[in-house]
Amino acid sequence: MSFRRFKLILILFLIVGALTVVFSWGYFRRGNDFVLQPGDLLFQDLDCGPFCDAIEKVTTGYRGANLSHIGIVAKDGDGNFVVIEALSTGVDVTPLEVFLDCSLDAKYRPKVAVGRLKQEYRHLIPVALEQAFALDGSSYDEVFNCDNDDYYCSELVYEIFLRSNNGKPVFELQPMTFKDPDTGDTFSVWREYFLELNVPIPEDSPGINPGAISRSPALTIVHAYGSLTKGNGGRLPD
Repeated sequence: MSFRRFKLILILFLIVGALTVVFSWGYFRRGNDFVLQPGDLLFQDLDCGPFCDAIEKVTTGYRGANLSHIGIVAKDGDGNFVVIEALSTGVDVTPLEVFLDCSLDAKYRPKVAVGRLKQEYRHLIPVALEQAFALDGSSYDEVFNCDNDDYYCSELVYEIFLRSNNGKPVFELQPMTFKDPDTGDTFSVWREYFLELNVPIPEDSPGINPGAISRSPALTIVHAYGSLTKGNGGRLPD
């Protein structure tokens, strides 16, 4: 093969690859003409290993979906969509594309469902987003204590809507469990985690999780970017 022909083939390969990426993201953004709104909640079927597996085994998401992470949609000062989320590094403002790219299904679509507050709660969104931006940089709540000033992902969403609703919860706290429902024993990943922190396991302490929020009567699931796995190992229909 001549060098010139090799160059032409390489250029065509790069063009096709680039177009594939562009059209893929175009599908994510414009699929079914869905348009995000500030205040939408993004529920993510995040693949993070034993921790996510343990969370998903003891929580139930919308229609049985495995949901282990949540963030809230906002717009930055330049009008770009971002997601405010609590990560292990703390509360952060993440570009939407980065959030969606964290966990993909077999067709390379984000494993993310979109929840939208019902009309009677939508007036709370502006203040909730102000609170979310104000909490940017807060520490991650390693011990899952709703009475401190640190935040895990669903606690952040709970807190900002609590503040915007004059101290009245929009989403309800529930007793937490860190035990495997099949054995009744604490998951080894949690036992080791709290042992390293040198704190008691907060079994039955009040808390909240993405799955519970996704089933809240305060919102409606309005879109799914990709295919979400279910607790029984199946998949929700596209």
